[in-house]
Amino acid sequence: MHYLWRRSVSLIVTLLLVMMLTFIVFRIIPGNPALTILGMNADEHQIAALEAKLGTDKPLLEQFTKWMKGAATGNLGESLKFARPVSELIWNRLPVTLSIAVLSMLMTAVIAVPLGIAAARARGKLLDLIISSLTQLGMAVPSFWMGILLVLLFGLMLKLFPTSGYIPWSEDPLGALRSLFLPALAVSIPQIAVVVRYLRTTLIEQLELDYVRTGYSKGLRKSIVIYKHVLKNALIPVITVMGLLFADVLGGSLIVEQIYALPGMGRLLISSIGARDFPLVQGLVLFTALIVIVINFTVDILYRLLDPRISLK
Repeated sequence: MHYLWRRSVSLIVTLLLVMMLTFIVFRIIPGNPALTILGMNADEHQIAALEAKLGTDKPLLEQFTKWMKGAATGNLGESLKFARPVSELIWNRLPVTLSIAVLSMLMTAVIAVPLGIAAARARGKLLDLIISSLTQLGMAVPSFWMGILLVLLFGLMLKLFPTSGYIPWSEDPLGALRSLFLPALAVSIPQIAVVVRYLRTTLIEQLELDYVRTGYSKGLRKSIVIYKHVLKNALIPVITVMGLLFADVLGGSLIVEQIYALPGMGRLLISSIGARDFPLVQGLVLFTALIVIVINFTVDILYRLLDPRISLK
């Protein structure tokens, strides 16, 4: 309970720092936001009206306090481009981006763990060399380029999956899965490569420890030693890596959405930047940071569940 309490406090402090940094960054950018949005031909009355709407005519402390109060209640302001609440726009686009991120993490776990175990068990053999070579290739190819290759192969040549568009889960779950499979795969391939190499290394380190030799001396089969004892210890640092990779997965999904024309948070962010939609950009940055912080918090809790000896120093 003490561990959970301290991690919760750490989460809140981190979130407050992110909110402060997000607010400050958008205030120290050179130029007048209202003038940037309206253009050089805007008159003083138009600029003053937009500044009042944005709240930039108030003192910085008052602006920050007002924005903090609004963010705490889910009110992130109103989009200038869409004339709708920022929180509503984010909520409508969230299922697409979150679906890609979750699917890619599931693919990473399902594919990387067996490959990592196979590479560790075949250390120095042909299978290990093949897996290591494939992971090197996977790490070298960025997700946006992988997305283009997957479109060419599975979309245009083999015609197995759609190359663009999104079908909501509520309308057709299978259609939604097909529309998101290639984007999720494009994002997950670099992450799979990282996890396989990391899991292989940690498994090899664990296999050389005394408790493994003790298990063999008791007559336990190699598969039982690996899956029941070694894998549990090896997964603890791997979960750390996967928690850190979630930020990369989220960032990769924002980019891949452009390739597959998916109506997610990535396309919304790019369109809001192009339209100088100040409140919407600020809200998207904050919300994305919140997701990453919550994921890292969840990883810390999983540590404690996997190994009760872990404590917060």
